[in-house]
Amino acid sequence: MRVKKRKKVSRMRGSHTHGRGFKKRARGSGNQGGVGMAGTGKRADQKKTYVLNLYGNDYFGKDKRLARKPKIKLEEINLQEINDNFDSMLKKGIIKETKKGEYEMSMKGYKILGNGEIDKKIKINASATSQSASEKVKKKGGEIFVGN
Repeated sequence: MRVKKRKKVSRMRGSHTHGRGFKKRARGSGNQGGVGMAGTGKRADQKKTYVLNLYGNDYFGKDKRLARKPKIKLEEINLQEINDNFDSMLKKGIIKETKKGEYEMSMKGYKILGNGEIDKKIKINASATSQSASEKVKKKGGEIFVGN
């Protein structure tokens, strides 16, 4: 049985790398692997018990509260486009006639913009609208309903 183990320092005398390979590699603090909580990531088995004792199981993984929901980009359509394509939209079934001279259309996923004018009395269901568009439609006797 060995009583006194020889230290590594005495073996490295005369070696300019001291067992660390490339000479420049061990000059700074970059070769030490970090201090404190550094290196406690997903595969840090050597520090996992330390982290678990401090923080418990909540330290690892992502926090779902921090996840951002993607902002939905709405398509935009002008009142002038609705007015110009009114007959084709009526044929396709996008616009439906409710009473004589009154029309209704569903534009979910669209934002109605106020460029141009509209000739008919129309009720529009849209995801968003500009203030000028809703004023112009109300002036003709129609309405714009905003909802998701």
